[in-house]
Amino acid sequence: MAEIKPRISVEYAEKATIISFTDEKILEESDIKALQDSIMSVVEQTERINLILDFGNVRFLSSAVLGLLIRLSKRIYEHDGQLKLCNITPKIFEIFKITRLTKTFDIYKDVEGAVEDLS
Repeated sequence: MAEIKPRISVEYAEKATIISFTDEKILEESDIKALQDSIMSVVEQTERINLILDFGNVRFLSSAVLGLLIRLSKRIYEHDGQLKLCNITPKIFEIFKITRLTKTFDIYKDVEGAVEDLS
C-alpha cells in the first residue's frame, strides 16, 4: 500500500500563513483535489487570511493546479485577504506568463519578499 504523506506544510507567521508544497510534481487529479481540500480548510479557519504559497519544492504542475489557484484567490479576496506566490521555478513561471496569470497573482522571489509586501 502506498504511503500517504501530507501534500503541504503549514507555518503560521506573524503577518501570514505560509503553505509550502511538499511534492515535486503536482499532476494527478487526486493530488490536486487533496491539495484543494487541505488549502481550503486552512483558508476557512481564518476570517481575513494573508496566505503565501511557497512553490520551492515544485518542479512540475498540471494546468489543473492553475484552476485551483484561481479558485483559491477568488475565495481569499472574497474574505478581504491577500494571496502571494513565491519560489516559482523559471519553467513554471513561464506557464504563468503564457497564461497571463502573472497579472492575476503577486509573485515573489522568496517568502521574505512576499511577507514584506503584505499590507
